[in-house]
Amino acid sequence: MSVPPRIEDLLRELAPQVLGALTRRYGHFDLAEEAVQEALLAAATQWPGQGVPENPPGWMTTVATRRMTDLLRSEQARRRREQQEALRALPGDLLAPAADAAPAEDADDSLLLLFMCCHPALNPPAQVALTLRAVGGLTTAEIARALLLPEATLAQRITRAKKRIVEAGGRFRMPGEQDRTRRLDVVLHVLYLIFNEGYTATSGESLHRGELCAEAIRLARMVHRSLPDVPEVNGLLAEMLLTDARRPARIGPDGELVPLAEQDRGLWNRSMIDEGIALLTAALPRRRPGPYQLQAAIAAVHAEAPRFEDTDWAQIVALYEVLDRLADNPVVTLNRAVAVAMLNGPAAGLALLEKAARDQRMAGHHRPHAVRGHLLEQAGDKAAAVAEYRTAARLTTSLPERRYLLTRAARLDGTDGNPAPPGP
Repeated sequence: MSVPPRIEDLLRELAPQVLGALTRRYGHFDLAEEAVQEALLAAATQWPGQGVPENPPGWMTTVATRRMTDLLRSEQARRRREQQEALRALPGDLLAPAADAAPAEDADDSLLLLFMCCHPALNPPAQVALTLRAVGGLTTAEIARALLLPEATLAQRITRAKKRIVEAGGRFRMPGEQDRTRRLDVVLHVLYLIFNEGYTATSGESLHRGELCAEAIRLARMVHRSLPDVPEVNGLLAEMLLTDARRPARIGPDGELVPLAEQDRGLWNRSMIDEGIALLTAALPRRRPGPYQLQAAIAAVHAEAPRFEDTDWAQIVALYEVLDRLADNPVVTLNRAVAVAMLNGPAAGLALLEKAARDQRMAGHHRPHAVRGHLLEQAGDKAAAVAEYRTAARLTTSLPERRYLLTRAARLDGTDGNPAPPGP
């Protein structure tokens, strides 16, 4: 089923609002999420042919509410008392909009959903998975790839998380300041994963999923407005802006991946770069550096270099060294290996790469092979580089990345003897 991008964007924007309205009115977060998913399916099926209704939020809320009522009625006898309490009208400002009315213009419940899904009754991995599903709109398969987990394991985790929130009596309201701070780390991690899936889609024909990048940035801005004095909130939003600023130059006219070394920097979005640097500049003087601030600082070094050849690799390596000590993440080590190779030569990068490649979380992942291929190409070992590129191409589920890797291998097999430096 093909859904026009403008309808897909609208549905992604409406989903958390309608989910928030149903959860606030009825409780039963797990049933509300199922009802909204069915309403999304109905809209995606009907709107492309019949046209978008005059009041899309009201249409979605009506359809989801009808399905919610059906789900509540089908619950077993042991839950009848809970159903009656959920269906009883709540007083005052806890009431959701009427089923046939659109939510108020300023009633974007996405931020409330973020913190609700990061309920303290859940462990952090479950919080991440559930929030990506309910607020980010990612499929179970996409979340599994983002978290480096088997899809079946991830599906079970999401199901258990929804049940645990119901059992814990989670309420749809913003937590107090102290509780909100405790949940913030997971909220930021979720937004980071959503953005990464958008910037480099893990599967499919497109390199980017711009709607996910935009949604992650939108949610990050909401968190920043709520918590403007938290350095890591500044850092995450800055990293997203500085990275997404390069997106227009990262894809060629035929949809091919363009590595950092070959990008036309005139296509980079300067307003996003300026905003990102301003956010980072405001955060760093507070002397509470965290992973997001460090990654934003690395992105800023790239953004401030007029040409790839002008990149301050020594500064980037120093930042990655600090980040590698703070973050237990093999992907960070992979990126550090690339930077080290640019500064000290491919042999130094290859030595560091092996540390990341041995990490069990990277088993079966294409990235170690792709990076090894780049570094072997730099070192002049064409045959070994070709083998690594082809292994990486076989493992990746992203068609643009596969084409890029196979093109690199073909060039080495042919007459092209000028390898491009790898992008981080």
